[in-house]
Amino acid sequence: MLLVRSCVGSTGNCRELQKRSQCHKLCPLWPVLIAFIFMVLAIVAVGLVLGATAEFHSRAKTVVNIIIDTADDASEKIYNTTGAIRGIKDTLLVSGSKYTSTSLMTTSEKLDSEAANIQRQARNNRRLINKGLEIVYIVTTVTICLNLVAVIALSVSGFLRLPRLLYWLIALCWLLTVLCWIFFGFYFFLERFSSDTCTVLDDFQQDPNNNSLSSILPCDEFLSAKPILSGVSARIYDMVNKVNANISNLQATLFPNLMYVCNPFSPPPEYLYQPDKCPGNTIRIGDIPKVLKIFTCSDPNGGNCSGSQFISASNYKIVEAYTSSIQSLLNAYPGMESLIECQSVKDAFSQILTRHCRPLKRYARMAWASLMLLSVIMVFLVLIWTTKVIQDKKHRHSDGSVKPHLAELDLQEPGKTKGFQDNVGYGSV
Repeated sequence: MLLVRSCVGSTGNCRELQKRSQCHKLCPLWPVLIAFIFMVLAIVAVGLVLGATAEFHSRAKTVVNIIIDTADDASEKIYNTTGAIRGIKDTLLVSGSKYTSTSLMTTSEKLDSEAANIQRQARNNRRLINKGLEIVYIVTTVTICLNLVAVIALSVSGFLRLPRLLYWLIALCWLLTVLCWIFFGFYFFLERFSSDTCTVLDDFQQDPNNNSLSSILPCDEFLSAKPILSGVSARIYDMVNKVNANISNLQATLFPNLMYVCNPFSPPPEYLYQPDKCPGNTIRIGDIPKVLKIFTCSDPNGGNCSGSQFISASNYKIVEAYTSSIQSLLNAYPGMESLIECQSVKDAFSQILTRHCRPLKRYARMAWASLMLLSVIMVFLVLIWTTKVIQDKKHRHSDGSVKPHLAELDLQEPGKTKGFQDNVGYGSV
């Protein structure tokens, strides 16, 4: 209103009003151009966030699977051992050796309990961790994609000057900006957590028995099974020596070509498992039934057996089952030995440390850095459009207050209005 009055009284003021009117038409181009630049930057930042988070969650899932698979492998090795022990126990029950079968039953039950505990812990941890990672990844991806759509819609509605839609999109973008800052803090925490986890894995290599991962991979419990394994080794060693002593007697009398049984363990007190060091003229424990087959009587009643067939069919079946179970136990022995020394666990963690830890930390760092960049861009972008909306609203109110005043002036003071038109060309405006 004051500008109109000044314009009516002075031609110079009218020129100033024309300059301001031209500025009102040209100045809004700068916020729009800056907003377009920030929109492009936001799209680039969204791409970085999606790529970094996808790689991080892929690496994290791989690390979790290696740890849990190692625990599952440990329980499977224990079950293989206890299965062989149960086979020996059942064979001894048939032969009537109740004391030995009771001892083996206790050993088998203890190992089965430890294997079940490891398997239960591994299953629960796998389910919880994988579910948590999946939820975080889905929520992050959906939020970032929604952020991308909102940024594009905000810019389009701003360019097309759709004020009502623009108000809602500005409010939505403020909410998404807050979520981006929250995700930035969360992935920053994950980067620190990944670094700490790799440190824990490195510490596990040094001291497996005193570590926070002992609940999943209890090497101290594995170590407690070492006396049991040593006892089994000693029994097999003594049994093979007794069998070879009987074979020596048979070689001296009836069967000079009878082969000795390979003793897979070294002499006490080490009882080291070394099946590769057996002499060439020996047979494995599992091959004993093949040798005894020719000495076994085929007649169940034993009435039509020759002099060389001195083993009954029932005794042959017991020996076959017994030697087969012992051979199964020997096949599982290297796995149990590596478990007791926690070597398989150390190998798995060494794989994580050498192949996955550095990329995991790098992608976590990229995730929170790109989220921080996106959050900053969103703040500036929303501020630009908020400022633009406020300016447009002020200009609309300003235009609405000038026009009624001019109409009133035209009705009340026709002479002055006519002079004003002659001086500043109001009719052309």
